[in-house]
Parts: sequence; C-alpha cells; structure tokens
Amino acid sequence: MKMKSSESQVMDGSDIMKLVGNEAVFSNFVDHKFQELDIDKDGKLSVKELQPAVADIGVALGLPPQGSSPESDHIYSEVLQEFTHGKQEKVSKTEFKEVLSDILLGMAAGLKRDPIVLLRMDGEDLLEFVKSPAFEPEMLSLYSELELPDGSLKDYIIKAFEKLTVDQGMPPASDSWVMSNVVEPVVESCIGVSNEQPVTQETFLAEFKKVAESAAQRLKEQPVIVAHSENTFDGSGIKRLLSNKFELDKTLDSALKTIPRDRHGKMSKEYLRVALDVLAPSAGLPPIGAVDQMDKVIQEVCKMLDADDGKMVKDEEFKKLLTEILGSMMLQLEGNPVSVSTNSVVHEPLASSSTLLQPPSISEM
Repeated sequence: MKMKSSESQVMDGSDIMKLVGNEAVFSNFVDHKFQELDIDKDGKLSVKELQPAVADIGVALGLPPQGSSPESDHIYSEVLQEFTHGKQEKVSKTEFKEVLSDILLGMAAGLKRDPIVLLRMDGEDLLEFVKSPAFEPEMLSLYSELELPDGSLKDYIIKAFEKLTVDQGMPPASDSWVMSNVVEPVVESCIGVSNEQPVTQETFLAEFKKVAESAAQRLKEQPVIVAHSENTFDGSGIKRLLSNKFELDKTLDSALKTIPRDRHGKMSKEYLRVALDVLAPSAGLPPIGAVDQMDKVIQEVCKMLDADDGKMVKDEEFKKLLTEILGSMMLQLEGNPVSVSTNSVVHEPLASSSTLLQPPSISEM
C-alpha cells in the first residue's frame, strides 16, 4: 500500500485479545451484554433474545444482513447453533460467555493472520495522483485498455473510475454507494452533453482530470472508509501443519468427524473438498469459494490425484489423500504464490450497528 495522506487504522485482532484476555473486563462486558439481551429478565437467553447478538456477530464478520443470501444465512444459523448447541433451549450466562469468547478468539486469530486496514479516503490521495507526473502515462495506458467502440465521453470516464485503485486515492467504484454518490454526480456536473465520437485520448485526459479533481473535492466533503486487506498464500501455513505430526493428526481427525460414512465405515472421496475446507484455517488457507485462484489450485491438485472419482475409502486412505492434496498444494504455492488484495467500502450504518463487539471498554484498556 502506498497510501500517504489518508488516515488509517489497523485491525489486527489485538483489541479483541485484550478484551477476552482480561477476565474482569470481559466478565463485565458479558454481564452488560447479557442484561441488554435478556428482555424478560429470566436470567437466560431464548433463541429470539439471541438474534441481535447473532446479527451483530454477522456484521463483525462482514456478512450481509440476514435474509440476503442462502450462504450467509447458513453462517448465521451456525452461529446461533453454537450458542444453543442445536437445541431450542434457553442459554445461560455461562454458556453465552463461553461461546462468545470462542467466537471472538476465532475472529482475533483471523485478524492477526490477515489484518484489515481501515482507510479514511478524503480525496487528498486522489488529488495528489492527479497532480503527479504518473497521472498522464497511467491514464493513457488505462484509456488504451477501454474497449468502448460506441462509447460516449461519460461512458469512458465512468469506466476509467471503475479501474482506478485505492493506491491512486479512489475508493472502489464497483461499490454502488460510491458510484451513485461520488462518481455519477461529478460526471453529470462536469460533463455536459458531449456527442464527440470517437473520444480522443486528448479529450479523455483533459476531461478526466477535471472530473477527478471534482471527485477529490466531493470526498473531502464526504470521506469514505475503505477496509483493505492483503494476503499471500505461499504454502508456508501448509508446511507448518505438515511438519507437526501431532497437530496434523489432530486436525485430520477433527476434519473426518464432519464426514458421513456408509454402513462399512467408509467415506466417499467426494467429501475430500469438504474436509479440506474444515482444516483450511489450520493450514493458513482461505475457505473454498473465497479466492478463485486458490480454487483453481485445489481443482488442479484434485484432478492430478484422482480425488474426484467418488470411490469409497477407509479412514486411513482418506487421511492419506488429504495429506497428499495438502503436500501438492504446498509445492504449487511455493512455486507460484497467490496474492489477493481486497477493498470494500465500510458503510457507516453497518459499522455502527455492531454494538456487541465494540464496547466502550475496548478503547479504554
């Protein structure tokens, strides 16, 4: 990251660790939250009373609101089941504290592994980019990539904004809020009805500069918070796991517990990906489906090892295959590491709604 002017804050899980690690502070925090949730004051939390806590945990995990997608709803129901142990019974304060502690420590471990940097984008970096010597060559290179045979000047400018990065001072225009509140209004106000065709690079450069300066001014008036994370998968997490036999056996055993067996106790190789997903955090890997390039690596390795033929195998054979898949993935990633960078806009209503995990006591410790 080359961010200079923008203010930034790193979320690396240390605040959460401090909270959970301080018994007195955490107990006080749990007491406060429990009272807040226990509407009927019977000293236990019903499934209905737990819902705000579950919704809050979803917000802190970066999930969309409940009801938005089957995938995220599945995670919400899993969080609820963590509290209720899959039963419809009420939850005591002790159970609530234990589960909340586990969930928070899991989040802290994730943030320690992949810290999130919160960037406050106020237009200064964008303005600096527009005035820098790099502006002209970079925008001309970007112009040459735009394939808009019948595009108007507005089409060109909007498409160019979509290609600008956080490094250049622009929050992601792929976000609908940024597009409708920053990009579209400045394009409308700066560019009249221009029917010039084709759009020459001189016109594009001069007009884009005007619009970008206007966008910087708009960001100054209404800064945007962007959550930025970077991660490189180079096989080192797998190497650590494979070199510790005790840890590896324990991880494989817990992954196998989730796999259904036939009446002979055998498992289908179709479930290898499911098991791989369960042990992913221990091997420093992302969940399957989260990173396209990583899914391709898994696909190649599974094809190479005939892991998708659906045959039924015993425990030892299943574990052996899983270990071979991990070993092959490690070699591939050592040779060709996969780097992933994500930027997502943090919308204030969403961020402020997570009261459960943002107690005043965190900042005071």
